[in-house]
Amino acid sequence: MVTLIDNLNKAARPAAAPVIEPVKAAPSAGEIAAATQAVAKAEALGNGCHAGRDQMRKAAVAAGASDTLERYAADYPVGPHDQPQSMCPAFGSLRVGLRMRRTATVLSGSACCVYGLTFTSHFYGAKRTVGYVPFNSETLVTGKLFEDIRDAVHLLADPHKYDTIVIINLCVPTASGVPLRLLPDTIDGVRIIGIDVPGFGVPTHAEAKDVLAGAMLNFARKEAEAGPVAAPRGGRNDKRTVTLLGEMFPADPVGIGMMLGALGLAAGPVVPTREWRELYAALDCAAVAAIHPFYTASVREFEIAGRPIVGSAPVGHDGTAAWLDAIGEVCEVSKATVQAAKDQFLPLIRGALAAKPINGKITVSGYEGSELLVARLLIESGANVPYVGTACPRTRWSDPDREWLEARGVHVQFRASLESDLAAVDFHDPDLAIGTTPVVQHAKSRGLPSLYFTNLISARPLMGVAGAGSLATVVNAAMGNKARMDVMKDFFEGVGEGFSSGIWEDTPRDRPEFRKKQLAKLGKTDMGMSGEIL
Repeated sequence: MVTLIDNLNKAARPAAAPVIEPVKAAPSAGEIAAATQAVAKAEALGNGCHAGRDQMRKAAVAAGASDTLERYAADYPVGPHDQPQSMCPAFGSLRVGLRMRRTATVLSGSACCVYGLTFTSHFYGAKRTVGYVPFNSETLVTGKLFEDIRDAVHLLADPHKYDTIVIINLCVPTASGVPLRLLPDTIDGVRIIGIDVPGFGVPTHAEAKDVLAGAMLNFARKEAEAGPVAAPRGGRNDKRTVTLLGEMFPADPVGIGMMLGALGLAAGPVVPTREWRELYAALDCAAVAAIHPFYTASVREFEIAGRPIVGSAPVGHDGTAAWLDAIGEVCEVSKATVQAAKDQFLPLIRGALAAKPINGKITVSGYEGSELLVARLLIESGANVPYVGTACPRTRWSDPDREWLEARGVHVQFRASLESDLAAVDFHDPDLAIGTTPVVQHAKSRGLPSLYFTNLISARPLMGVAGAGSLATVVNAAMGNKARMDVMKDFFEGVGEGFSSGIWEDTPRDRPEFRKKQLAKLGKTDMGMSGEIL
């Protein structure tokens, strides 16, 4: 039997177009008719944009999407809130597609949702076209939307321009059962990847990155099992590699690569990748480092391919020491070599931490998936971190970080709600609150210094020597602004807050009964949205 690794070892350097032919026949008239009937049945249940979470789930099950929702429920278990409290999760999948070379990304969803997603993607620097297949009630109910999507991918499938076309169903098409599974696997050598990313099935945009990354790894793994595949752009590495799972600051893979080099290994691709052929190199590894531990679908593909997974990351002194030991064990590196690598890097990390201490109480919250790593680094820098909240779920790959933090008295909250993050700020009264936009807003309203996690913390190296002192400057500067925050709070004292914000001749009166009445009119579909952009 030809195995995955056999074909990866035979990897040649063919042209950009994939070597395999379509493996799925075009849908029959009966399949399309069945899908059309399912769409009509779902529409009859009422699955418009504002139908509500429960109604949309009910419609999706009626339309035949129960398998997808069940898989998502197992891969991405919900917490105290089962609806995104930040941005639309589909942005995560969209971001992955837009960052890849020779990849077209197409959205199928309500126009308002598509507008918001494209705005956000361009706001964060994606200079790529986002495709959109519009629909109305008629095309949704009759099944014409699926035909329009199929026509669109056939129109786009130019092997001279693209390796892959990604089609993302948003809430309404998912609830209506628009059957992306019936699209061909390839068209003229261009891969077709269709995924459902509904807000009522995927809890966070971080996990939506895994939805697409896992689907791509699944496709690439099957290609490699079927025959020779394209080698990496720069050729295969002579050393055994460690694939890095999860988006990270660009300098981090370089720093990790230096540490792996001391073990006789090399850093492999970062998943999500920037090019399709990197997926083969990612699968062709000695081990996978789950830097972000919530990539459940991606981990499943690596495990099917027989690759061992290592949790946590080389963050701080203790994290780096434990991570080097774990990598050395799964890659069968001698203990003497591992110890030599630790002797080389750990003193440098300890020195960097000591050179840039952090003194103060800090709460940490976010939805990127690296919150526990940031907390570890802050603590080793000298900070008191009583609370860490992450919107991502607990997995076995996050256990090393959770156990280290809990041993130092930190409360770790997985699937943290906005309410729990705000309560932590109120209870602990920190010198600095690191968090999402509404957490930062809340802290500033109390006169507390705060930093936005995504733009000001994630945008810095965290790993190895470079990461050891990377947070001190921005964190200490923010905590040093307490006097300025006090002046601002005094200046704006008396302008009101919440329903009474602003300056009024007659201060508005809170009307909770009116709010309750309006929610009842909406069918109690308050999604718990926080107004977060990212």
